[in-house]
Amino acid sequence: MQIGYKLAAEAFGPAELVRQAVLAEQAGFDFVEISDHYHPWLDNQGHSPFAWTVLGGIAAKTSRIGLATGVTCPTVRYHPAIIAQAAATLALLSDGRFVLGVGSGERLNEHVVGRGFPDTVRTRHEMLREALEIIRLLWRGGYQSYEGRHLRLEDARVFDLPEELPLIAVAASGEPSARIAAELGDGLFATEDKPEIVQHYRQAGGNGPGYVEVPMAWAPDERTAAKAVRETSRWAVTGWKVMSELPNPVNFEAATTTVREEDILEKFACGNDPARYTEVAQSFVDAGFDRLVMQNAGPDPDGFIDFFQRELNEPMRRLRPQGKEG
Repeated sequence: MQIGYKLAAEAFGPAELVRQAVLAEQAGFDFVEISDHYHPWLDNQGHSPFAWTVLGGIAAKTSRIGLATGVTCPTVRYHPAIIAQAAATLALLSDGRFVLGVGSGERLNEHVVGRGFPDTVRTRHEMLREALEIIRLLWRGGYQSYEGRHLRLEDARVFDLPEELPLIAVAASGEPSARIAAELGDGLFATEDKPEIVQHYRQAGGNGPGYVEVPMAWAPDERTAAKAVRETSRWAVTGWKVMSELPNPVNFEAATTTVREEDILEKFACGNDPARYTEVAQSFVDAGFDRLVMQNAGPDPDGFIDFFQRELNEPMRRLRPQGKEG
C-alpha cells in the first residue's frame, strides 16, 4: 500500500503547490499527484497553473517523494509527442520518481485550443490508444513516424530518455478504458470505488498498481469541512460522465447548485475523526486499489497534512481488503 497526496492545482497557485509537496514529503507521503487542467472546475477555486512547470519545481525541491500527473490528456490540448518528451525530461530531473497518469480528458480543458473535443467516448478512447502507441514508439529511441486514424507523427525523436522509462497509469471508468489500461499502460488510475473497474483491468491482463483518489476534507469539525467542499469542490459528487462533458466553470456552477452538504458528507470523509477517514478509504481498498491518493478538499492543507502525519499514516497503511490476508 502506498499513500499519495493530491495537489489541487485548481485551488492553489504554483509556489503554494510546490510548498505543499515539500510538506507532504516531510510528512511521510509516498507520492504527490497533480491535476493537469487549463481551467478550474469552479471560478471561485481561482487557479490553474501549468502542471508540468510545477512538477519541475517539485522535483528540484524534493529528494524522495514520487511525482505523478492525475491525469494528463495526451490527445487534444497536447500532442502525445509533447507528452512523451515532457515525461522523459521529468523522469530525468526527478531521478526516476515520475509516474505518467493519462486519460481521455475533459471538455473543460481540451476545447480551449479550438480543435474541438470528440463527442463520443469511443472516439476519445481511439485517440487515447493512438496517443499511447505514439508515446511508447518515441520512448524506443530514434526517429519515429506514425499514421493513425486520428493522430500522426512525422520523423520525431526524443533525444533525452531515462534508462528506466516512467510507469504509465491509464485512467479508467469502465470496461473499454480498463482494457486500454491493461493493454497499453503499466497501471490503472480511477476516481471511483467501483470493484468492476479493477476486475475489468485484471481480466484484460493488467497486473500493475491501481491508483485512486479518496475524497476527504479536513477541518476541526465535520460541518466546516462539508461547507468548504460545497463551496469549491461540489463538482466531485456529480460523477465522471458529467465531469467529462461540461465546457466551462460556469457550467459546473449551474450543474451543481442542488448539491447539499448532506450529499458531501455521504461521499467525503469530513472533519477530524480518523475512523471516518479509514472507513471511506476502506471502500477503495476493497475495490482492489493499492495506491490511495488523499484528496483533501478542506480549507486548511497544512492542517490536513499534520492530521495525516499524526493520525492517518499508520492506519491507512494497515488497510487491507476485508476478508483477505496480506
